[in-house]
Amino acid sequence: MSTSTADAAKAPAATTAAAADDDVPQPLPNLALQQLHFAILSPRTEQAERKQKAEELLKGIEADEMAPYLSALLAGPAGDVLPSRAKELLAPLQAKNEEALRLMDEAQTRLEENEGEMEVNAVRRQRAKYLARIGDKDRALEAHTTAIEKAAGLGSRLDLTLAQIRIGLFHGDATVTTEGIARAKELVEEGGDWDRRNRLKVYEGLHLLSIRQFKQGGELFLDALSTFTATELISYNEFVTLTVLANMLSLERREIKKKIIESPEVLQVIDEIPHLRTFTTSLYGCDYATFFVALAAVEQTHLLPSRVLSTHTRFYVRSMRVLAYQQLLASYSSVTLQAMASAFGVSEGFIDEELARFIAAGRISAAIDRVSGTIETRRSTSTTAAYERVLKEGDVTLSSLQKLSRTLVG
Repeated sequence: MSTSTADAAKAPAATTAAAADDDVPQPLPNLALQQLHFAILSPRTEQAERKQKAEELLKGIEADEMAPYLSALLAGPAGDVLPSRAKELLAPLQAKNEEALRLMDEAQTRLEENEGEMEVNAVRRQRAKYLARIGDKDRALEAHTTAIEKAAGLGSRLDLTLAQIRIGLFHGDATVTTEGIARAKELVEEGGDWDRRNRLKVYEGLHLLSIRQFKQGGELFLDALSTFTATELISYNEFVTLTVLANMLSLERREIKKKIIESPEVLQVIDEIPHLRTFTTSLYGCDYATFFVALAAVEQTHLLPSRVLSTHTRFYVRSMRVLAYQQLLASYSSVTLQAMASAFGVSEGFIDEELARFIAAGRISAAIDRVSGTIETRRSTSTTAAYERVLKEGDVTLSSLQKLSRTLVG
């Protein structure tokens, strides 16, 4: 997940120069910088790599004139990690911010006196973008709200709302993000074009993955896979990586082959992304020993280093193990601990302990017979499931009738 952040962090100077083109969404604010911020604070980052990423982060901050963002970083743990020149850079960036905003305010006043609403709105949008670019969260949100209220076209309102979602994602503000997504959905229903509809799927999908809603987020990413254009948010390789990881956790085995392994969009870049092909094909091909090794590599390469996925790493890895165990057990009515341990390339003790934990938690339907050293799969038939459902619904109905009876008697 972190492989593309270095390139993305170098982009602001070039991309923001073109920000006047409202038809081309820009990485404002640039989420790659927050990924770098995450990396330099991670205890997993080696000292040499931390120093390199801290320098990349400061260069990105300087390119986007991010005085408010730099000020916040210097006041936190990152202040001890950033290069020593960071403190010296703050005052010049603040001066640039003040001058740029002063010029825009003067331009807006002049246009309000001499020109029409269209020209004034253009300056409002420019000011909102600049505040987002420099990382001034509160003023950027306020400026975007004003620009949305004054905007004439549906497309402009949608673009500004998507920018608000980016601000929420950048600053880790779930309230801003969810409210922005809800507003954007309403605007899309009013008649948003296909490009903005697909961008919104990526924005919402990224948010859902950040809150561990892998199934819903993965579905949105799959829908946008063939029409992905939201490079202002994440790179294409990052998008494919997240799409594969999320859907490996939620898709049925036959769907994994159709929607992931044989997907032309995935095949286009999968060999550029470390461990991803082995991760997908080994599980589908029931090569469980290889899958376990690939899962460990994915954990170290894509999960732990990711600002979006790192907090869900333990959950993800455990869930993928459960899926692999369930997939193997589904083929047998019983299997020996020795055979299962051999299939996964681990010890019998490891399999015994891990399966016992998952069985006790209700995540795997099986029983371990330690006397014979076997694992017996328990499958609930459709008749049994229907019987259990009738009993459950009957209990609910009986309870409701008893409450009603007490009410009538009283």
